[in-house]
Amino acid sequence: MDHDVPALLVNAVHCPQQHGNLGALRTLGRAGVPVYAMVEDHFAPTAVSRHLAGGFAMPARGLVEPREFVPTLLEFGRTIGRRTVAVAADDEAAILLAEHSERLAKWFLLPEVPPMLPRVLASKEALDRICAEHGVATPRSRAPADRVELVRLGRRWGYPIVLKNREAFTRLRAPVVTHTTVVHDEGELLDLLGSVRAPAVLAQEYIPDDVAEDWITHLYCGAGGVPQAVFTGYEVRSWPPYSGATTRAWSRPNPELAELAGELCRRIGYSGVADLGWRFDRRDGRYKLVDFNPRIGAQFRLFETWHGVDVLRAMYLDLTGQPIPDAPQRYGRMFVVGQLDVLSAAATARREHRLPQALLPRRGTERAWLSRDDPMPAVAEAVRFGGTVTRHFARVTADSWRSCARRRNVPSTGVKVVVNRSGR
Repeated sequence: MDHDVPALLVNAVHCPQQHGNLGALRTLGRAGVPVYAMVEDHFAPTAVSRHLAGGFAMPARGLVEPREFVPTLLEFGRTIGRRTVAVAADDEAAILLAEHSERLAKWFLLPEVPPMLPRVLASKEALDRICAEHGVATPRSRAPADRVELVRLGRRWGYPIVLKNREAFTRLRAPVVTHTTVVHDEGELLDLLGSVRAPAVLAQEYIPDDVAEDWITHLYCGAGGVPQAVFTGYEVRSWPPYSGATTRAWSRPNPELAELAGELCRRIGYSGVADLGWRFDRRDGRYKLVDFNPRIGAQFRLFETWHGVDVLRAMYLDLTGQPIPDAPQRYGRMFVVGQLDVLSAAATARREHRLPQALLPRRGTERAWLSRDDPMPAVAEAVRFGGTVTRHFARVTADSWRSCARRRNVPSTGVKVVVNRSGR
């Protein structure tokens, strides 16, 4: 691998505890590539990695404004001083890189994706339409016009139902849910909506856990949407359970799903790295697409070939004019996200979990944070995770006290638990 061309991890959203960024930094850094990154602060896990060639401070707000994105990136490019492979670390970054690719081409190497396609794919509503056009199954879905229609939808479909924020940027500026959320009854739905009259959400049919399997495909597609590397795996656990981010996954063969994912990317002309989430419905024997992320997935390091090529290395090789070695996927690898997987395992301990087909021999475990050759990010994450847990329990304690006070009619001059916006 010729590793002279540097790479830059591009974030549009503050997310210091995103382990996908660290995985990208490590996989390219271990190959000898000088890797730069946009970092939230000096103590973020990526900022303390030994593989980081240089960090650029993100703007202080939670979201990089689109009008500031291009000038900021061009300044980073001038600082690095040579053309650099840009790696989108979140949906918003992927959208902005694609839509401003002509201006950014002076300093950055980017996949030749149609400029508006990542925005369409990141939209839950638009993705549903694309799947319908190309014959790809999805759970029954609808974007309600207002809360009245959403409530009626729940009554007509029956609970549980799944809610997702409809668009990439609105999930940050005006989120209705913090992540894909399973709503179990109308009371929970009304509590979730609060006073929101026109929730920007996609409602989706819930496929029961006892008839479902969760699968993942990660791809790198070259110019014209031709798949250059396709990987398949099985999601064992997630956090929150059954609806959140993957915390444990298993690299498994699934030729049918690999063909389905590759053919979809070819038909729509998608070029770049992609992370697709699927739910297999045993009731009709179909794989149903639930997410298309037009960027590296947080668990992408689960997947590699016998030559050590993952989707990010494949993209780097292709964009720098180098051939991608042809080799099969390494099956049997596990990916684990430390403490979150412990929480998920504890929350789902009493529920039966069916593994598909026969067991495969274990061929190594990739850990999101722990690494012998790069230990400091795990330390930084442990400190941040401890702070997150402390703030969560402070909020729970405060909410519990207020609830008890209301039930017992405790005067407002009684004991109070005060939690400010930072959680302290």
